[in-house]
Amino acid sequence: MRPLRIGVIGSGEAAPSEAGLAHAVGAAVARAGAIVVCGGMGGVMRAAADGASSEGGTVVGILPGGDPGAAAQGVTIPIPTGLGEARNVIVARASEAVIAIAGEWGTLSEAAFCRKFGIPVIGLATSLPEGLVDETAGDAAEAVARALELAEARRGGRRQRREVNG
Repeated sequence: MRPLRIGVIGSGEAAPSEAGLAHAVGAAVARAGAIVVCGGMGGVMRAAADGASSEGGTVVGILPGGDPGAAAQGVTIPIPTGLGEARNVIVARASEAVIAIAGEWGTLSEAAFCRKFGIPVIGLATSLPEGLVDETAGDAAEAVARALELAEARRGGRRQRREVNG
Protein backbone atom coordinates (compact mmCIF):
# COMPACT_ATOMS: atom_id res chain seq x y z
CA MET A 1 0.00 0.00 0.00
CA ARG A 2 1.21 3.51 -0.74
CA PRO A 3 2.22 5.65 2.24
CA LEU A 4 -0.19 8.24 3.58
CA ARG A 5 0.40 11.84 2.51
CA ILE A 6 0.21 14.36 5.34
CA GLY A 7 0.28 18.04 4.42
CA VAL A 8 2.01 20.54 6.66
CA ILE A 9 0.95 24.12 6.03
CA GLY A 10 2.00 27.29 7.80
CA SER A 11 3.84 30.57 7.73
CA GLY A 12 6.66 31.19 5.27
CA GLU A 13 8.50 32.83 8.15
CA ALA A 14 8.25 31.01 11.46
CA ALA A 15 9.06 32.00 15.01
CA PRO A 16 11.41 29.57 16.77
CA SER A 17 8.51 27.96 18.67
CA GLU A 18 6.54 27.44 15.44
CA ALA A 19 9.61 26.04 13.66
CA GLY A 20 10.14 23.66 16.57
CA LEU A 21 6.58 22.38 16.29
CA ALA A 22 6.91 21.98 12.52
CA HIS A 23 10.21 20.10 12.89
CA ALA A 24 8.61 17.74 15.43
CA VAL A 25 5.60 17.21 13.15
CA GLY A 26 7.79 16.43 10.14
CA ALA A 27 9.88 13.99 12.17
CA ALA A 28 6.80 12.22 13.56
CA VAL A 29 5.21 11.93 10.11
CA ALA A 30 8.42 10.36 8.78
CA ARG A 31 8.70 7.95 11.73
CA ALA A 32 5.13 6.82 11.00
CA GLY A 33 6.14 5.96 7.43
CA ALA A 34 4.04 8.71 5.85
CA ILE A 35 5.07 11.37 3.34
CA VAL A 36 5.19 15.09 4.18
CA VAL A 37 3.57 17.33 1.55
CA CYS A 38 4.28 21.05 1.86
CA GLY A 39 4.90 24.23 -0.10
CA GLY A 40 8.61 23.43 -0.14
CA MET A 41 9.96 26.83 0.82
CA GLY A 42 10.85 28.54 4.16
CA GLY A 43 9.46 28.87 7.65
CA VAL A 44 7.08 26.11 8.74
CA MET A 45 7.61 24.30 5.43
CA ARG A 46 11.41 24.24 5.82
CA ALA A 47 11.20 23.11 9.44
CA ALA A 48 8.77 20.28 8.63
CA ALA A 49 10.97 19.18 5.73
CA ASP A 50 14.06 19.26 7.96
CA GLY A 51 12.28 17.21 10.62
CA ALA A 52 11.13 14.58 8.14
CA SER A 53 14.51 14.34 6.41
CA SER A 54 16.26 13.99 9.80
CA GLU A 55 14.27 10.76 10.21
CA GLY A 56 14.92 9.53 6.67
CA GLY A 57 11.43 10.53 5.49
CA THR A 58 10.18 11.67 2.13
CA VAL A 59 9.11 15.28 1.60
CA VAL A 60 7.24 16.47 -1.50
CA GLY A 61 7.54 20.22 -1.95
CA ILE A 62 4.99 21.88 -4.24
CA LEU A 63 6.97 24.97 -5.25
CA PRO A 64 5.45 28.28 -6.39
CA GLY A 65 8.17 28.91 -8.98
CA GLY A 66 9.78 27.02 -11.81
CA ASP A 67 13.15 26.29 -10.19
CA PRO A 68 13.44 22.99 -8.31
CA GLY A 69 16.69 24.29 -6.81
CA ALA A 70 14.71 26.86 -4.81
CA ALA A 71 13.26 24.14 -2.55
CA ALA A 72 14.21 23.97 1.10
CA GLN A 73 17.13 21.62 1.72
CA GLY A 74 14.99 18.93 3.40
CA VAL A 75 12.67 18.57 0.40
CA THR A 76 13.22 15.18 -1.24
CA ILE A 77 10.98 15.65 -4.28
CA PRO A 78 10.63 19.27 -5.45
CA ILE A 79 7.70 19.87 -7.81
CA PRO A 80 8.22 23.21 -9.58
CA THR A 81 4.83 24.51 -10.70
CA GLY A 82 5.36 28.08 -11.87
CA LEU A 83 1.91 28.76 -10.42
CA GLY A 84 2.78 31.15 -7.57
CA GLU A 85 0.20 31.03 -4.79
CA ALA A 86 -2.14 29.02 -7.03
CA ARG A 87 0.04 26.04 -6.08
CA ASN A 88 -1.82 26.05 -2.74
CA VAL A 89 -4.63 24.08 -4.36
CA ILE A 90 -2.13 21.37 -5.30
CA VAL A 91 -0.77 21.21 -1.74
CA ALA A 92 -4.31 20.63 -0.52
CA ARG A 93 -5.24 18.08 -3.21
CA ALA A 94 -1.99 16.13 -2.73
CA SER A 95 -2.67 15.69 1.00
CA GLU A 96 -4.95 13.17 2.70
CA ALA A 97 -4.96 15.18 5.94
CA VAL A 98 -3.29 18.48 6.82
CA ILE A 99 -1.64 19.92 9.91
CA ALA A 100 -1.74 23.73 10.06
CA ILE A 101 0.94 25.42 12.16
CA ALA A 102 0.77 29.18 12.72
CA GLY A 103 -0.11 30.64 9.32
CA GLU A 104 -0.76 33.67 7.21
CA TRP A 105 -2.82 34.32 4.07
CA GLY A 106 -1.38 31.37 2.13
CA THR A 107 -2.18 29.02 5.01
CA LEU A 108 -5.70 30.42 5.10
CA SER A 109 -6.17 29.66 1.40
CA GLU A 110 -4.75 26.14 1.75
CA ALA A 111 -7.07 25.41 4.69
CA ALA A 112 -10.02 26.78 2.70
CA PHE A 113 -9.19 24.47 -0.21
CA CYS A 114 -8.97 21.56 2.24
CA ARG A 115 -12.47 22.37 3.51
CA LYS A 116 -13.78 22.53 -0.06
CA PHE A 117 -12.21 19.14 -0.89
CA GLY A 118 -13.18 17.43 2.38
CA ILE A 119 -9.59 17.07 3.57
CA PRO A 120 -9.32 17.17 7.37
CA VAL A 121 -7.30 19.99 8.94
CA ILE A 122 -5.68 19.65 12.37
CA GLY A 123 -4.67 22.95 13.95
CA LEU A 124 -1.49 23.24 16.01
CA ALA A 125 -0.67 26.67 17.42
CA THR A 126 -2.67 28.28 14.63
CA SER A 127 -5.06 31.20 14.57
CA LEU A 128 -7.07 30.07 11.55
CA PRO A 129 -10.69 31.21 11.76
CA GLU A 130 -13.37 28.97 13.21
CA GLY A 131 -14.68 26.51 10.67
CA LEU A 132 -11.38 25.97 8.85
CA VAL A 133 -9.92 23.59 11.43
CA ASP A 134 -11.58 20.25 12.14
CA GLU A 135 -9.67 19.66 15.38
CA THR A 136 -7.01 21.36 17.48
CA ALA A 137 -4.06 19.40 18.85
CA GLY A 138 -2.05 20.22 21.96
CA ASP A 139 1.31 19.03 20.64
CA ALA A 140 3.06 17.61 17.57
CA ALA A 141 2.55 13.93 18.49
CA GLU A 142 -1.19 14.42 18.97
CA ALA A 143 -1.50 16.38 15.71
CA VAL A 144 0.31 13.70 13.72
CA ALA A 145 -1.59 10.83 15.35
CA ARG A 146 -4.94 12.44 14.50
CA ALA A 147 -3.86 13.39 10.99
CA LEU A 148 -2.79 9.79 10.33
CA GLU A 149 -6.07 8.43 11.72
CA LEU A 150 -8.14 10.82 9.63
CA ALA A 151 -6.08 10.14 6.49
CA GLU A 152 -6.53 6.38 7.03
CA ALA A 153 -10.26 6.89 7.48
CA ARG A 154 -10.40 8.81 4.17
CA ARG A 155 -8.89 5.76 2.51
CA GLY A 156 -11.60 3.65 4.07
CA GLY A 157 -9.44 1.41 6.18
CA ARG A 158 -6.63 0.89 8.59
CA ARG A 159 -3.03 0.06 7.88
CA GLN A 160 0.01 -0.91 9.89
CA ARG A 161 2.39 1.94 10.58
CA ARG A 162 5.42 2.65 12.67
CA GLU A 163 5.03 4.24 16.08
CA VAL A 164 4.62 8.04 15.90
CA ASN A 165 6.43 8.77 19.16
CA GLY A 166 9.35 6.36 18.67
